[in-house]
This record gives sequence, structure tokens and C-alpha cells, in this order.
Amino acid sequence: MKGYPHGEPARHAHELAALKWNVLAGDLPLPLAVIKREALEHNLAWMQQQVRAWGIDLAPHGKTTMSPQLFARQLDAGAWGMTFATVTQLGIGVAAGVRRALIANQVVSDADLAGLQRLRALHGDLRVIFLVDSTAQLALIEQWASGEAAASGGDTRPFEVLLEVGVPGGRTGCRDEATALALAERLHASAAVRLVGIECYEGLAAQGRTDTDAAYAQALMDRVEAVARQCHARGWFEADEVLVSAGGSAIFDLVAPRLRPALSGARSEAGSRPVRGLLRSGCYITHDHGHYKRLVGVVEERLGSAAGSTLRPALEVWTLVQSRPEPGLAILAAGRRDVSFDVALPTPFARAPRGALQPAGVPASWRITALNDQHAYLRWDGADEAAAPAVGERVGLGIAHPCTTFDKWQWMPIVEDDYRVVDAVRTFF
Repeated sequence: MKGYPHGEPARHAHELAALKWNVLAGDLPLPLAVIKREALEHNLAWMQQQVRAWGIDLAPHGKTTMSPQLFARQLDAGAWGMTFATVTQLGIGVAAGVRRALIANQVVSDADLAGLQRLRALHGDLRVIFLVDSTAQLALIEQWASGEAAASGGDTRPFEVLLEVGVPGGRTGCRDEATALALAERLHASAAVRLVGIECYEGLAAQGRTDTDAAYAQALMDRVEAVARQCHARGWFEADEVLVSAGGSAIFDLVAPRLRPALSGARSEAGSRPVRGLLRSGCYITHDHGHYKRLVGVVEERLGSAAGSTLRPALEVWTLVQSRPEPGLAILAAGRRDVSFDVALPTPFARAPRGALQPAGVPASWRITALNDQHAYLRWDGADEAAAPAVGERVGLGIAHPCTTFDKWQWMPIVEDDYRVVDAVRTFF
């Protein structure tokens, strides 16, 4: 595995602390992605405390890390369950002990429906809910279920589903209330599924501007609430507790307070019904130095929190200068196979000359201008030439999207602030 010390035997994660490896002492080859322990634990505690204050629960999106060790930390911190994007990801979560899960996606194919049913058969205490957004999808589920029932000689257990509310031009989800209600009625009438709640995803439209983001989130959550109230009034929910879920790491504060609409009133034959709000943020666990740092900075303003007091960057990628081929340019030994670049290029934030055990800050003009598969182009202004990095110097890179950094590493050490290795996590993408 890249980043693991050359020639060292395989070891259990809990054995690493006793070895006293230190990233800046040169005990591990670079590049290397690391997770800062204190920031990780702060983020876990802060988000759990925040959802508790909102009166809702957390079902973190496991696709961010795909790490069983981090799933366990999230559940131990108080998460209601985990969220996944695919049945394959769910299987990894179940193997790691997850027993309550959302699949925040449409399950459509026969192979995935069969795989989900098999997981439920193997684990009697497993609860999984997935999304439906069309009668076409429902028809495929019913077709599979009828074939499965005929093959097994009996009825199959219906799948629990959430009706997804979407937005025009967005990703999945019903585009208007009339379509959503027509689908809800069909879901209620189907023997293949049980409608247990409503879902939406707000993250793709986030701009980091409160005026536009607040108006967008309010309009979306108004539709979610309207659909939920209509479904309740017409007796279409088939659960003792209705789930209302939204998920994102950008404007979570704008949707979280709307995840527990009151489902009661004279028009409802079912009377009042409890609602469990589920927030599915995933990137909060390690945060980042770029995209989400900017967006959460605006969240902090809305919450009245001090800058940097909510979520902290916990994920870093350390590399070294391998070449100084011309003035104003250093080539770093890390590239697209090591750091995320889908949202923005990484940001140099720290340096440690060869032999130094403490990192220092970098000049403001340092910037990554391009990435190859294994190389990064570090440039700076001519006025900063005296502070230019030397060949062999270590450089810490902050990333701009944790999801697509995690999937580039099979393991990551957990380190203290002095970069001593105290634990590790595995990933399974």
C-alpha cells in the first residue's frame, strides 16, 4: 500500500501507536494522506451535538470515507445509522456492523434488488431504506418482486422506501408536487414496497451565499413538507414513525430545522404521527481546506459561531519537492492519484525542511497550478524566491473535497498534531 513503510510487515491498526512512527521524521514514504486525530474527534462531537440541538438525527454518508473504522466512530458518537449510495457500499457497511442504513439513491436493477434482499435475509436485524422517484422504477421493483415470489414459492418482504423530491435541472427526484403525490399513491398501493417517508438532496445548488441559498432551501423544504403532509393526511405512510431526510455538507443548517414537520390535523385519518429527521452529511467528518471550508464559513456566520469553531480540516496530504527545474517552479511528488482535484486544486498550507520535525506556514503566493498523475506544479511569485522550497523539503497540501481524496488511498494513518502515528483506518472503495 502506498504510504506504508517499505519493508515493514503487515500490522493491525492498533499496533501502530507502539511503533512511534512519525511522518515528519521520515518513517513513512511520501506522498501520504493523514487524518489529524484531534480535528477528527472535534468534528464528530460537534456535528452530533448540533443535530441533537436541532432535535434530529444523523445518518452520515459513508461514501465519503468507505472506512469501517470511521463508520464505527460515527455510530459510537451517536449516529442513528449510516447512508450509502449503492448496494455494494451497503454490503461493506453491513460487514462492518451497520444495521440501520439509507441508500440515498434509486435501486433499480435486478442484481441490486436481489443483493439487498439477500443482505436482509442474512441479517434479520438489518433495516435498509432506499429512494424511489418514478413509477418506472416502481414497475421494475414490482416486476422483480413478482418473479422472486414465484421463484421462492411465497411472498417476499416489501422494501422500505422514501419518496424523493427533486428540483428542476437537478439530479434525481420528483420535479413537482403533483408528480410526487401521484407516485406516493402508487407506492402506497404496491405490495412490493412500503412508503415510510420523504427525502431530498439540497447540496448541488449551494453557492455559499446566504441570500440565494436560504431562498433555495426554503422553497425545497416547503415542497418536502407539503408532500409529507399530504401523504400523512391521505394515510399513505406505512410506518409508525415517518422519516424525513435531507443530506449535504454545504448548507445543512438551512435544511436541518425543517426535517421534523408536524404531521397532524383534522384532515388526517391517522391522527398525529411522530417524525424522525435524518441529516445525511458526510464530509463533515474530516472537512477540508477549500470547498467545504468556504461554504461552512458561511454556515458559521448564520449560526453566530466564531470562524473555525465548528468544523476543522482533519485530512492532509504530505508530499515532498522532487525537482526545481526552473525559477518559480517546484515539482511535488503527488498528483491526481493522491489528491482530489474535481472541485479545486489542493492548497499548500505547511512546509517542513528536510530534518525538521515541526511544520511551518508557507508564503501566501505558493499555489498549485496543475496536476499530472504523479506530480504537482508548485509556483510562487518572483518576490518570494528567497523562500522557495528546496529539493527534499516536505510540503503539506490541503484538499478541496474529501470524498475524492479518500478513494485514492487504501489506508490512512491517524496522527497527533506533531504527526506521530497513533492509529490507522482502512478504506474499501
